[in-house]
Amino acid sequence: MKRIGAVLLFFLASGAALAQDYPAKPVVIIVPAAAGGPTDTLTRVLAGSMGEALKQQMIVENAGGAGGTIGVTKAAKARADGYTLLLYHIGMATAPTLYRKLQYDTLNDFDYVGQVADVPMMLIAKKATPAANFAEFLAYAKANKDKVSYANAGVGSASYLCGLLFMSAVQTDFTQVPYKGTGPAMNDLVGGQVDFMCDQTTNTVPQIKSGNVKAYGVTTASRIASFPNLPTLDEQGLKGFDLVVWNGLFAPKGIPKPALDKLVAALQTAVQSKAFRARLADLGAEPVPPSKATPGSLGTLLKAEVEKWAPIIRKSGVYAD
Repeated sequence: MKRIGAVLLFFLASGAALAQDYPAKPVVIIVPAAAGGPTDTLTRVLAGSMGEALKQQMIVENAGGAGGTIGVTKAAKARADGYTLLLYHIGMATAPTLYRKLQYDTLNDFDYVGQVADVPMMLIAKKATPAANFAEFLAYAKANKDKVSYANAGVGSASYLCGLLFMSAVQTDFTQVPYKGTGPAMNDLVGGQVDFMCDQTTNTVPQIKSGNVKAYGVTTASRIASFPNLPTLDEQGLKGFDLVVWNGLFAPKGIPKPALDKLVAALQTAVQSKAFRARLADLGAEPVPPSKATPGSLGTLLKAEVEKWAPIIRKSGVYAD
């Protein structure tokens, strides 16, 4: 009995020491999207701020493809030791309905760290588009619906979902051109190979400021601070159009609580950081308040979003294998 007690004390002491040392090596954040896209941009900004709080390097690993499910699967199957995390958005909530077969259970294969930021979206078009405002753009797009192409980052991506809602709102189908990430889609939009897309401000704002694309509206109910003169789609006639991309930080199920506690604390420090907030403001994004940067808040949001998107996707009749 004494030997068993000694062994138990040894493992308890070892566990406490490991928890105290965490993180003893770089932490990897998996992004289920291509480099250069909006989720990648947000993750790199977050990695810098959280890394400072943890006093350890945070490495961003891109694992795009299949509407984000490749990266999410990789994260779900990673070792639950706190050294592999996942940053993703509403794609976590839509995948259970969009995909007939998933190699992970969205609600049960992850622990939650917390919400990170809310990112509005913008309807943008190639620079050569012959329309000065949204009304002219919509008239032009409808008149040329068989020629106009809509770029997105693949089924399940935020750009895909925004396009789904937009086509439903204007009651017109456009030719969709899917890419393996928002970065490649934006490159072709800037190059004029595709006509328009709906993408997150973290990706659109730099291109708009550079004059590479035209902006016709934001997807949120209210105008955004970084572009106060750009009207919402709602106020331009698409009543009730309101879409914001939430982003959350996840970990494989079973992460040690001491490690999770440290990650939550670092996340809360990051979302309150002046540098983090300023950088996201430049990109038109909004960090969540500390009260939302918690496991409970993210868990509640994800469950509600799964229930919200399921009927919308079923009505569209679009599914992926």
